[in-house]
Amino acid sequence: MTKQPGLDGRHRDEDGEIRRKNGNTQVGTLRDTYGKNFAPGYSDDTKLEDLLKKEDKSSLSDYLKNKK
Repeated sequence: MTKQPGLDGRHRDEDGEIRRKNGNTQVGTLRDTYGKNFAPGYSDDTKLEDLLKKEDKSSLSDYLKNKK
């Protein structure tokens, strides 16, 4: 059972930790949440883990903070 929404509309697990996006999540799926301009230059089928590696970021939150 999850608690109230946390950062970026995600929910916290029972231990209070915010669930992380899976590295297999595709950029196209993330564009549904973050807008069509999310990760410009990357195809819809690029995996989050590959995007983060190429951008030298440790997490989706880290990527988003540096793109604002």
